[in-house]
Amino acid sequence: MTERKGAARRAREDDRQGNPKAGEEGKEKQMIVQFFFYLFAALLLISGLLVITLRNPVHAVLFLILAFFNGAGLFLLAGAEFLAMILLVVYVGAVLVLFLFIIMMLDIDFAELRAGFTRVLPLGLLVGGVLVAELVMVFLAWQPSPMAEKLRMAATPEGVNNTEALGRILYTDHVFFFQAAGMILLVAMIGAIVLSLHHRRDVKRQDVAKQVARRREEGVRLVDVKPGEGL
Repeated sequence: MTERKGAARRAREDDRQGNPKAGEEGKEKQMIVQFFFYLFAALLLISGLLVITLRNPVHAVLFLILAFFNGAGLFLLAGAEFLAMILLVVYVGAVLVLFLFIIMMLDIDFAELRAGFTRVLPLGLLVGGVLVAELVMVFLAWQPSPMAEKLRMAATPEGVNNTEALGRILYTDHVFFFQAAGMILLVAMIGAIVLSLHHRRDVKRQDVAKQVARRREEGVRLVDVKPGEGL
């Protein structure tokens, strides 16, 4: 215990005196962090580009998994290990694996799905152009807050871990934005269900209103069966 205290005391004295070895070690650590940041960022961009350009959906899902792994690496470098684990456990471990099984097990005719692509291409280009114009206007008008630098350099509060700090931000400070994001995802899920729903005429479906309005005479038939005779 005394040796640890002495080492910590010597480290603080070296920091106050401006020890050149400590400065060199700090620069080396910073260079390593920057190297891995650019490595993860480059792999993330390449994987995302391959996801939207590959024709094979199985390969696209595999590159999406690689993109999520690199995103988790960026979260780790930023000190958000909770978000990194959530990204790997929830998205890679559950959602993408489910997508992969669905694509590989279901007999999906992708040629038929791409048949109507040229028909809706002008509308897609129009919507994409509007979104790109909005993003350009937002980035041109964006300015950093005067408090951004101070908040970035602010020390982490003592006694508050990463998960608790994230919970305070999401469910206390920005709870309305969090709920709005949930509503957007709910609308997107309902839209995906409506677009993928196909009604088949040869399938007998349940009509609840007709069943509720049915009378006793329509559902019950009394038969007088004589002794010794069957129906």
